[in-house]
Amino acid sequence: MNSNRRIFVIQSVVGAGALATAHLARAQTPPMVKESDAQATALGYKADATKADKVKFPKYAAGQNCASCALYLGKPTDVAGGCPLFAGKQVAAKGWCSAWAKKA
Repeated sequence: MNSNRRIFVIQSVVGAGALATAHLARAQTPPMVKESDAQATALGYKADATKADKVKFPKYAAGQNCASCALYLGKPTDVAGGCPLFAGKQVAAKGWCSAWAKKA
């Protein structure tokens, strides 16, 4: 009987640890950049690249977005990812800013 109780306690502790780790991983997801943030405004960031100000930023071309930018830290299939220009925040994969640079 002691062996079953010991196994139950060990499994309970491992399970609780796994749940706590999963919760912390979700809690640490960085927030999204807001278009109204000072840095975002200065760079003309838009969460939807098709809404980029083409007059103010004539460098913008259709098809450019954060997911295709050399600075984008997420995977091409991610909805959002990090960007060194917006430390601690995520940008939308479909977004755009004037610092866009083609991936090599």
